[in-house]
Amino acid sequence: MWTSTAAANQAASIPAPSPDKLERITEFFNNEVATGKLPGAVILIQQHGRLAYLKCFGVQDVETKTPMSSDTIFALHSMTKPITSVAAMMLIDAGKLSLADSASKFIPAFADVKVGVAFAAADGTPFLKLVPPDRPVTIEDLLRHTSGIIYDYIGGKLIDKAYKGSGLFDGRYNNKVFAERMARLPLARQPGTLWRYGHSTDVLGRIIEIVSGQTLYQFEKQHIFDPLGMTSTKYALESAGEHARMAEPLPNDTILKDSEAERRAHPEWESGGGGLVSTLNDYARFAQMILNGGEFDGKRYLSPAAFRAMTSDHVGPTSGVARDYFYFPGDGFGYGYGLAVRTDPGNAKPPPGSIGELKWDSGSGTYFGVDPHLNMIYIMLEQTQNERGRILPAFKKLVYDAFATDN
Repeated sequence: MWTSTAAANQAASIPAPSPDKLERITEFFNNEVATGKLPGAVILIQQHGRLAYLKCFGVQDVETKTPMSSDTIFALHSMTKPITSVAAMMLIDAGKLSLADSASKFIPAFADVKVGVAFAAADGTPFLKLVPPDRPVTIEDLLRHTSGIIYDYIGGKLIDKAYKGSGLFDGRYNNKVFAERMARLPLARQPGTLWRYGHSTDVLGRIIEIVSGQTLYQFEKQHIFDPLGMTSTKYALESAGEHARMAEPLPNDTILKDSEAERRAHPEWESGGGGLVSTLNDYARFAQMILNGGEFDGKRYLSPAAFRAMTSDHVGPTSGVARDYFYFPGDGFGYGYGLAVRTDPGNAKPPPGSIGELKWDSGSGTYFGVDPHLNMIYIMLEQTQNERGRILPAFKKLVYDAFATDN
């Protein structure tokens, strides 16, 4: 594990970013905005706890033309997951939750959950056979996405049909109702056998509520947001001033526009997997706490043991966990508890990075990385589903090129 003190002692031997190469980031995002691919973006690189680069590009909304700022509010979508995972690890630290606990210990409906296995009838018609799980879904499964709980669009046609016909998103629902609905749906795989992205972190959010006796937001506000000074991080905007600071996707970014409309239509659902909004200023404090090994401004948020567990690979070759096309950490990365962790220097895509590098991103185009080797964090906040697959690797390459000493 690294600490801020150890990093400071090693600072002299760690390469600093080249100002000329940082300017390439500026050129890239200026061009994205000028060519109409993005309304705007905010970018931060911080090394040794000090700003190395901070730029705001374009506007937060093409209709209002309000300039982007470091205080613009972005929908984090899946960049919510690392925060919820930290909250769960804090309860594990406190002895109120265990990785080995079953989900059914807290949500009894999970005791009856079944695994959906695709079969074919005698006439060749496919159907979903429900079989008992080999073992219960555990807290560890929820943290590392090996529960068998998925998103409907990546579970296979029969699971997809079961999810979409279930009424999962009908009417009004909070975390309690949502978790109960999830427990009635079939698991896509046997627990512990496959890394598969999905609503695991949403179920974990409900368990945090049950264990803490608070809503998810109340717990995170008390234990993470307020102590870290994350004053604009929440599940639902509360004032006209906050709404006026909200970043909006381009009108033609229909997938994200629809997703955001659905999220905003359910302020009662504090989705631990994708519901938070935040700012660059706020998320930088969270990322710096991760870089510091679970500590920030003299306050410890995670014990060294919990931090080490959270940032170690738990889906590697000896784990028994398989990977497939939908393994979103990507080549060269393992997965800890809520964070991807780099395990291979040469096979990761995109290639730049360091062993032990931590990261996660989202369907709304937000992305952050934590690099202990360079004692550096980097954050990109934008609102685009259309362009994120192209921009993310380009951005990451530009960041690491700025630190490279051989080009």
